[in-house]
Amino acid sequence: MFNGIFRVPQPVNEPVLNYAPGSPERTQVKVTLDEMLGQKVDVPMIIGGEEIRGGELADIICPHDYQHKLGQFHQGNALYVEKAIQAANDAKDEWGRMPWDSRAIVFLKAAELLAGKYRQTVNAATMLNMSKTPHQAEIDAACELIDFWRFNPHFMQIVYGDQPLSAPGVLNYMEHRPLDGFVLAITPFNFTSIAGNLPTAPALMGNTVVWKPASTAVLPAYFLMQVLTEAGLPPGVINMVPGPGPIIGPPALNNVGLGGIHFTGSTKVFSTIWLEVGSDIRKYVAYPRIVGETGGKDFIFAHASADTDVLATALLRGAFEYQGQKCSAASRAYIPDSIWPAVKEKLLGQIAELKMGDVTDFGNFMGAVIDKNAFSTISGYIDFAKSSPDLEVLIGGGCDDSTGYFIEPTVLLSKDPQSKPMVEEIFGPVLTIYVYPENEYEETLALCDRTSPYALTGAIFALDRSAIVKAMNTLRHAAGNFYINDKPTGAVVGQQPFGGSRASGTNDKAGSWLNLERWVTPRTIKETFLPPNDYRYPYMAEE
Repeated sequence: MFNGIFRVPQPVNEPVLNYAPGSPERTQVKVTLDEMLGQKVDVPMIIGGEEIRGGELADIICPHDYQHKLGQFHQGNALYVEKAIQAANDAKDEWGRMPWDSRAIVFLKAAELLAGKYRQTVNAATMLNMSKTPHQAEIDAACELIDFWRFNPHFMQIVYGDQPLSAPGVLNYMEHRPLDGFVLAITPFNFTSIAGNLPTAPALMGNTVVWKPASTAVLPAYFLMQVLTEAGLPPGVINMVPGPGPIIGPPALNNVGLGGIHFTGSTKVFSTIWLEVGSDIRKYVAYPRIVGETGGKDFIFAHASADTDVLATALLRGAFEYQGQKCSAASRAYIPDSIWPAVKEKLLGQIAELKMGDVTDFGNFMGAVIDKNAFSTISGYIDFAKSSPDLEVLIGGGCDDSTGYFIEPTVLLSKDPQSKPMVEEIFGPVLTIYVYPENEYEETLALCDRTSPYALTGAIFALDRSAIVKAMNTLRHAAGNFYINDKPTGAVVGQQPFGGSRASGTNDKAGSWLNLERWVTPRTIKETFLPPNDYRYPYMAEE
């Protein structure tokens, strides 16, 4: 038995490779892309460490070229969910009792495998299956997930190191046990890093997991399971069951052994899950932990003192990187009338230069939106804007699904600060701008705070410090991640713990020890060295 004092190496953020012409990473990912495009993958369910094929098949496609099939995956049903729950339960005792350093080493090794051997495999799968450019895949599928797997063991040490005070003659200590039951991880299509973190953060803390990846992002999920297996994750600790939410979710939510839910996705789905759990809460062995990060209607708010070059760049990158399919993407903006002409000229000029198309063409800044449903929803908002007298399409507005699900980067100008596209989450490349009178800065800040039910990310652009302070105070509860003179996207693990409140989720801050605290149930232990052997207290003695 290892009897040294194990310390997790001090984590550092993974450097982002730039994929410039002539770089080795550019050559490597292009070779991997060609290989992946030339084969068809048969993705199984993975339950108890076994690859299981036998579910209903569904296609894995490229959103930017939906006629090209990357392969197929086997969808689960209630039967396979029950098998996955049983596998998780079978693995739970041994995994939960494993020394914490051994669990940590699995994920530290996974980080090294992803940083090296598997980097371009997972990046290429993310590019093709999710229509991400090489830069967007690199910062997500490689760097952020590597960071999660390096930083979370460090944060685990912080959680385990939180110990109570002890009085003379008494030793108090705290055990951070895994939850009762299994954890259900439901992950989104838009970030491979989130897909990797949601099942592995609870697993690191000794829990076992049933993982439902998004049906539109199964390919990178499959390769992540290969990374984890090679890193030494025992069978049954994480069980991957792809399939439609309405089929996979109910049998897991109805199981009395449900211990927790780790979710990223839409507010509507998350609230529906919460209602389902709460509707019969007494059936569960323990109250399930529910951790969720959901939608956003993220803002950029400019003061008259803002640097217009910096502001225009932030608006473009914040709104249109990865086609606006980030829960943190800039979706609404408030610009004072005094600087609007300059901002408009610079922003529209830069957008006009953007290229959109197949992500294997590295000259493109944007790819396609994820699927037909997303295309229909986003194009519906654009059609609404085109027909509304209070809205003007300043640039973009084109939608073409003849070969892929392409929507042009679109900027709307709204006369009404509470118009439909200023209030509702669109989750696509649509930025709506409201131009406000410069002398109504404070009133418009208050308007920004109450316009949206969400509170995920937001940014203030100003050089005047008093304006920044006013924005920070007025918008204190409007964003869980708040940015000053920077776009509201791109949170880095260990630097900007991520999450929001209100309709944006439970704000349990992925990328910090706060999230890991949710996956343990502490036990306080008091050990008395010299316990009393007489019931009488001193005050009871005779005079």
